[in-house]
Amino acid sequence: MSNMVLQAREIHKSFTDGKSTVDVIKGLSLQISEGEFVSIVGASGSGKSTLLHILGGLDRPSQGQVDLNGQRFDNLGEAERGYQRNQYLGFVYQFHHLLPEFSALENVAMPLMLRKNAEFKQVREHAEHLLERVGLSHRLTHQPGELSGGERQRVALARALVTQPKLMLADEPTGNLDRKTAVGIFELLAGLRQELNMAMLIVTHDEQLAKSADRILHMQDGLWVDV
Repeated sequence: MSNMVLQAREIHKSFTDGKSTVDVIKGLSLQISEGEFVSIVGASGSGKSTLLHILGGLDRPSQGQVDLNGQRFDNLGEAERGYQRNQYLGFVYQFHHLLPEFSALENVAMPLMLRKNAEFKQVREHAEHLLERVGLSHRLTHQPGELSGGERQRVALARALVTQPKLMLADEPTGNLDRKTAVGIFELLAGLRQELNMAMLIVTHDEQLAKSADRILHMQDGLWVDV
């Protein structure tokens, strides 16, 4: 059995709105092994993004437990969760969340620059290499506002990969892209995943992307369902 990168047990998540409580996640469990590619599909509002945020430590479960790289993760303080995320996880969002005042190169380098003892020259070289891998060596000094949607998403992808994470979490990474650009992003993800032996968990509406996964999980109303 290969090593487990992420394990979630009986995850529940509820939100209280005034007097009513809404149960968004209703007791989900999930395991992801090293190098495995898992996709989650389901209608809007089924709880996919909420689950991804919990698995990535951006939010806490109301009940349940998340282990990252063999260690309990969900109960850590904000700073320690941030540290663990920086060590082991890469994130790609539907909306790229790039910092508008920084260049493509600076955006990609940022997660490594946050680490103690980061050496600027090495960080810069690594960030340049990744931007080259995603086909943007000619865009290093451009700010996000000067890039197309597909280029911005490729910068976001390079930023997620710069720490060489054990697991990449992606929330609709091709949701705002045209078909041709989306196919390019899929192929890039597949190649880089194999190169880095990285596990990947992708939330997507895109059937083509979902079907390329080792495993597809279907989510409905906060639960796994068989289809």
